[in-house]
Parts: sequence; C-alpha cells; structure tokens
Amino acid sequence: MDPTPARPKARSQAQLQSHHASHDREIESLAEFDSVVSAHGTLAHYRVQAVDLTARTDALMSADPTGAVFLGCPMAPEAATRVRAAGALVFPPIPGLPFDPYRGRVYSPDELYARLDGGYEATPDALAYDWFQQTKADGDVFASMLRAIHDDSVSDAIDELLTGAGVVGVMGGHAMARGTRSYAGAARLGRELARAGFTVATGGGPGAMEAANLGAYAAPFDDGMLDDALLLLAKVASFTPSITDWARSAFEVRERWPAGGASVGIPTWFYGHEPPNAFAAHIAKYFANATREEGLLARSNAGVVFLPGAAGTVQEIFDNATPNYYESRGEPTPMVLVDRAHWTEKLPAWPLLTSLAGGRTMESRIALVDRIEEAPGALKRLGG
Repeated sequence: MDPTPARPKARSQAQLQSHHASHDREIESLAEFDSVVSAHGTLAHYRVQAVDLTARTDALMSADPTGAVFLGCPMAPEAATRVRAAGALVFPPIPGLPFDPYRGRVYSPDELYARLDGGYEATPDALAYDWFQQTKADGDVFASMLRAIHDDSVSDAIDELLTGAGVVGVMGGHAMARGTRSYAGAARLGRELARAGFTVATGGGPGAMEAANLGAYAAPFDDGMLDDALLLLAKVASFTPSITDWARSAFEVRERWPAGGASVGIPTWFYGHEPPNAFAAHIAKYFANATREEGLLARSNAGVVFLPGAAGTVQEIFDNATPNYYESRGEPTPMVLVDRAHWTEKLPAWPLLTSLAGGRTMESRIALVDRIEEAPGALKRLGG
C-alpha cells in the first residue's frame, strides 16, 4: 500500500505553532504589539486580541489608535481613556469567567488540563463546562453572547493555524476503548496519515478520536513507540469512571515521549461527558456543537475517514455528504467509510450515501473499505 498523498501540505509542529496566516491586521501577542508599534508607530485599524497591555501605557498614550479595536486587553485606566477618546473601541476583559472569550489562539492540552493534580473537576476544561451548564439553564443573553464571541474567536484562530494545510478528518465513536484492536488500528491510521504529510483533525474527544490524535503524535518516533504507548494507555481503558486517571495516563505518555507530532482536535463543551484528549497539540474547543461539527468537516479539505461509530458519526457522514452533493464548498472531497459490515448491515449508511452520489461528481469521491489499513490508499485514489 502506498499512502503517499497527492497533495501533502501538512506542516510540522513548529510551523503550525508559529503560523499567522494573512491576518496581518491582528495583534495576538505582546511581541506582535511591540513589533507593530516599533515598525509603524501606529495602531490605526488594528485588532488587538487578548493581549495584556498593562505594561505598555506609554505606547498606548502615543500611538495613533484611530479605528483600532481592543478585545479583552487589560490596560491602565488612563490608557483606556486615551485610546477611546482618540477613536478606538475597547471591549474590556470580563471578570469571573473560566475562559477568555476574546482569545487569539486555540487551546493546548496543558492549558485545558491545568491543575489536573487536583482532579479533573479543578481544570479549566471542567470549570468552563460547569459555567456553560449553569448559564445555559439560566437563559442569560449576556452569557450566550460571550459564548458566541468565544466560538468566533476560536474559529478565527483555527483558520489561521490551518491555512495552507492538507487536512484529513478522522471521525469515529467516543466509546472505542483503549487496549482494543480497533483503537490500535485508529492510532496506526493517524500515524500513517501524519507521516504521509497530512494534518490529522478529529473531534478531539476520547475513543477513535484520541487514537487518531495519538497516532499523529507518534509519527516522528520509531514504530515501537506507538506499541509501547498503547500498552501504557490500556491500563486506563476509558474516561469512565475517572476522567482524571484517563487524562493522567495520556500525560504520562507525553512526558515519556515529549515533542510528538502535531494534530488538531475540535471538541465541544456541549458534550460534557466527552473530555478533550491530550494528544491533539492544538484544540479548538467550542460551546456550540453545530458550529464545531460544521467547522471540523469544512476544514477537512483533503478528505474524511469515517470509522465505525453510532449516531454522532452517522450525522457527520451526511453533514459531510451534503456540501459534496451540492458542491457548495467547491469540488467534492474524498469520503472513506471503514468496516463494510458496520456501514451496510449494522448502520446501513453506505447504501444511502451511494444512492445520493449516483450520477453526481461526488460518486467518484466515496469509498467503502473493509479494513482500516486500506483507508490511506483509498484516500489517495479518491483524491486524484
């Protein structure tokens, strides 16, 4: 099997982390702020996003801020007064939130799992979910606005991160347990795709999603590393009953083999029972599941592999099939379904998919394979 892709565009971990796309009017770090002020002496029409400017009062008092927008940037009161008066919009930080709605970067596993030593309940990930549950129940319009701002900021950040990358989505169920043949197969799929030059993207949760992100993480190491990591992880097969133990075992793997390959996870707080996995280097986590689903599939520009799953995976198959059917995103992208019995007998999505595709351009872009090892070759064939 030759898994070499027709269009390898994935970048390394360092390239993904440092890439800022063409959003040249956005300032998302103190270093960028200093560079712009030093080079141009003006902040006019820039968007400064979640940068702590409390130590940059002199620059804010002297640079032209006409038309600038400051999103959640702490600054001295006199600096805020001055830039407002000179024509800038200032959206102040929101106190008391367990997340930053104006954030300029996607999340990292270390960020979401900070304070894991105190148990998962103490982590920013868990606290954000608790806040979501409470405010959703309250029906607070201010909270819903903050969620929308946060999710739009995350979308902007993931777009910057993935510009120019060849992204393959790997979809599958959260119930796939560590220590199983299916989990190992999904991990080897992620490794093979990453080694072939693709950026692997998943729903960012446990099960098949974690396995594919793990495989991408393992890509730079020799083959034995993944075998050893699978044995370590099998000691905690599931995120139930303890998310804490499940997450700690993943970080144990990361500590033993640091600096693994980069991949993307796109999870949601809507499914609070599905914690994010620690093997996706870049995590675009959303409050709105519909936004998350659409974004994950739309960004999988080099195709999607659908592993056996239940209702969520079935939904993703047809969420992806719809724009391929109408060609609303342009030329249809490859869709590979894995496990013939699952998709023709247990959950017969394949017959419906082939009926939809009949006579349309997407007909040549869909495939059903028996084994997970066949998926990379099928992607290559479908991608031309």
